[in-house]
Amino acid sequence: MSQIELPPAVAAIAPDGNLTPRQKRQLLIEMALKRVQPGTGSSHEFMRRRTAMHDWPDLRDVLQGIGWVIVGGVATRAYMPERVTKDLDILVRRGDEEAVLQRLQDAGYKIISRLAVPGYLLLSLEGVEVDLLLGEQPWLGEALANPERDPAGYPVLSLPYLVLLKLEASRTQDVADISRMLGWASDEQLRAVRDIIARYSPHDRDDLESLIFLGQQEQQLPGDDEA
Repeated sequence: MSQIELPPAVAAIAPDGNLTPRQKRQLLIEMALKRVQPGTGSSHEFMRRRTAMHDWPDLRDVLQGIGWVIVGGVATRAYMPERVTKDLDILVRRGDEEAVLQRLQDAGYKIISRLAVPGYLLLSLEGVEVDLLLGEQPWLGEALANPERDPAGYPVLSLPYLVLLKLEASRTQDVADISRMLGWASDEQLRAVRDIIARYSPHDRDDLESLIFLGQQEQQLPGDDEA
């Protein structure tokens, strides 16, 4: 296989091509800022839609009494239009690992493998993939104590902490999710997000503001800035 030639923009940041998550995010933000135009996103009616059309496993009874929340792509449907994703990601305290695994196995879930990050891939009786993520973040206790609810009533990570997780991962889809969720967030939600990022990841504040700007530009109607 021939070696992939590094694009100049990537080589300028990382000559060996090994971009850190933050470098990847900043490269994507820079590209988007060069091209964003007001009103280039989906319709306002679509963007305000909140649905739970995909029937994910309901773990509320299985994990009753244990702190857990949905994260990842499924969690975003509480804050933006539902999108396609292949698995259900849930986050629990690392100290609850044994109890959660036992509950899930008793409910018919099969452990398939360990994940690259602390956690496990499990499979439901219906063949649905569930990623069990084990967390030790300093903010996890307060996040588990104050979940949001998606349109199906499932507990999801609240927006500030979901943004924080996605900033840490900074895959292309994560950056897109952050921008879309924040572009349609209320002023109150944005204040909460800014507060959490300032407390737990202050070095990401500039990127956060850029992603808010990009998201808000997409919802702006052409000509609004001329009014």
